[in-house]
Amino acid sequence: MQYLAPTTVTEAVNLLRDQRGESRILAGGTDLLVRMKSDMVDPDTVIDIKRIDAMRQITKEGDTWRIGAAVSGAEMAEHAALVADWPGVVEATNLIGSTQVQGRCTMAGNLCNASPAADSVPAMVAAGALARVAGRDGTRDVPVQDIPVSPGKTSLAKAELVEAILLPARPARSADAYLRFIPRTEMDIAVVGCAVSLTLDDAGLCTDARVSLGAVAPTVLLVPDAATALIGTSLDDAALDALAAACSAAAKPIDDKRGTVEFRVHVAGVLAKRAALAAKKRAGDTA
Repeated sequence: MQYLAPTTVTEAVNLLRDQRGESRILAGGTDLLVRMKSDMVDPDTVIDIKRIDAMRQITKEGDTWRIGAAVSGAEMAEHAALVADWPGVVEATNLIGSTQVQGRCTMAGNLCNASPAADSVPAMVAAGALARVAGRDGTRDVPVQDIPVSPGKTSLAKAELVEAILLPARPARSADAYLRFIPRTEMDIAVVGCAVSLTLDDAGLCTDARVSLGAVAPTVLLVPDAATALIGTSLDDAALDALAAACSAAAKPIDDKRGTVEFRVHVAGVLAKRAALAAKKRAGDTA
């Protein structure tokens, strides 16, 4: 196995293009190194992107947040302005692993690992985030929900990698929240996850919303019917019940040792209600 550490995105793309055999990107390494030590993967080449300056930065492109693919969860949590704009995205990323893992894990890595139970991905999908994908022909911006295509597999072509995650500008009185259910109090994999992003008008009515679910299908789900249930309402009981019903209807989970189908379907609705109320409160409405 060879280890390579490019210093530019172009160099990283060229290395991916030129390598024979299996190549893996190393960002935080909290998934890749565990898999390598467990003999689950045996790449011919590991390409470390942490020496690429642009991938280590949180910056603004106009009103859009650009979060480099090698930025850790801990670095996101320490960025006050990012937390203020996208608290749900940051809190979701900071549910990945332990405090020690937070110093290494990355949101882009969590996305490209393509686990249905990834914590940061539902929050990114609800946020309307884009993945900036670098390849031979330059860069393209792809909706985050289009990156994972099945458990462990992504839509990225050979010689492509995620360069950054883009979070859009937010109107006034907008906020998001992410909640998950796990059997333990921490350091566990989501049985169900739900993210809600919304905007309120001055009267407290929801004018826009996005709702997503994790761990209830092969990939994270965007649930348009759930968003429709909230728009035009003050998130009253009837709206929240409709939200929960839409999320439960959209969930298509499996039975496994961590939860039954029936349990996951029910919990999807419960978490959706709670996440919506948390986002509403953050948006400035305490009613």
